[in-house]
Amino acid sequence: MVFSSLTFLFAYLPITLLLYFVTPQKARNLMLLIVSMLFYAWGEPIYIGIMVLSILIDYVHGMLVEKYRADDRKARWFVAQSIVFNLLLLGFFKYWDFLAANLSLLLGVSIPQLHIPLPIGISFFTFQTMSYTIDVYRQDAPAQRSLIDFGAFVTMFPQLIAGPIVPYRTVARELNARKHTVEDFACGARRFTVGLAKKVLLANSIGQLWEQSLMAQDAGTLTVTGGWLGLLAFGFQIYFDFSGYSDMAIGLGQIFGFRFHENFDYPYLSASVSEFWRRWHISLTSWFRAYLYIPLGGNRGGTAKTLRNLLIVWFCTGFWHGASWNFVLWGFYFAAWIILEKYVLRDVLEHLPTGIRHCYTLFAVFVGWGLFAIEDLTKCMAYLGVCFGHGAVWSDADGYLLRSYAILLAVLVIASTTVGKRVWERLPMRVAEVVSPALMAAGLFLCTAYLVDSSYNPFLYFRF
Repeated sequence: MVFSSLTFLFAYLPITLLLYFVTPQKARNLMLLIVSMLFYAWGEPIYIGIMVLSILIDYVHGMLVEKYRADDRKARWFVAQSIVFNLLLLGFFKYWDFLAANLSLLLGVSIPQLHIPLPIGISFFTFQTMSYTIDVYRQDAPAQRSLIDFGAFVTMFPQLIAGPIVPYRTVARELNARKHTVEDFACGARRFTVGLAKKVLLANSIGQLWEQSLMAQDAGTLTVTGGWLGLLAFGFQIYFDFSGYSDMAIGLGQIFGFRFHENFDYPYLSASVSEFWRRWHISLTSWFRAYLYIPLGGNRGGTAKTLRNLLIVWFCTGFWHGASWNFVLWGFYFAAWIILEKYVLRDVLEHLPTGIRHCYTLFAVFVGWGLFAIEDLTKCMAYLGVCFGHGAVWSDADGYLLRSYAILLAVLVIASTTVGKRVWERLPMRVAEVVSPALMAAGLFLCTAYLVDSSYNPFLYFRF
């Protein structure tokens, strides 16, 4: 079940809110656990057992880490057990077929591929449960003694499927005691509606231009102009798709009394690739920094070790997104840019006008989206080859697409900036109080109309 579905909007969510708020305060984590399990079972009923197993193992290991904290060797051993279990779980379901295929080619043997469907959200909830035992070991948060409360943390449906990744330490207090206010409910509902509109009205609409670019490539009619239009379309689609989902998750979290950290900070305003990754998918980059890069030594220990650590982190970042060589290449692609900025381009970029730095960043990022979007490396390289001149520059079809999508592209550019936020903040309080519910109602109406009329409603990060 996705947030941008009629079933979720008009059946699951209203019933869940009713059940949650009529439940006594002390039993609300139990209710949240139950409705979250039902939410997950809607799409993956056969994998409920895996979710329960993950909860039990990490709950027990958290208790063991705290019990043996005085014996650092034992505590580290239990943390390691938890990490290994989570990585094996993720590795088996997500990477077995990839490893089997590549090892078969490399070793000349036949390792069977299992073709097991990927459990939805496994990349996100395994990282969350790993953060739990690590946070307990570091004494950043106490071990959770209630299995129900811990289960509610792991399965919490607002961020279960596609994040943001919520480290345990950031919600530990709210799990045990949180307040629910009318103001939080209203703010959360407004944030959810904004995210829904970004996903349904913007991401879905521009995603169809990306699909047309892929069809043009398959037909052999893709041009340089059409190729770049496609990259532009995919870049906007994935941003408004994923940031819209994050907005919905953050809004729902606020409704239920949780404060999730921001996951996007207007990344297309960045003036360097490094800055882009401080603004994009913040929960993932923060996770890798806190739980991998810094433990490896970070930028301490000299240039060689820093380069090693960056390459490891970006390999993991790319591979985390999918079991395919294009994701590995995508990770190393951005590692190369970040290393160049850190050691070669830093002084050059500092002396360039902001506009040029901004254009340079967008160029690097949108080329990267080409690597990310097309898993078949041969097809991917062919597509990028057309973008860089291996084909006709223009066709009549490009003119038609530009005329058809010009207004939408202009809206997407503006929506990628802080213009809307600044306009809203300048509105008088009384005007905002009147306009806000009207805009929410209009947004919900338009999204509903789109969902009723259109069958195109993909969610890009479900495959991760």
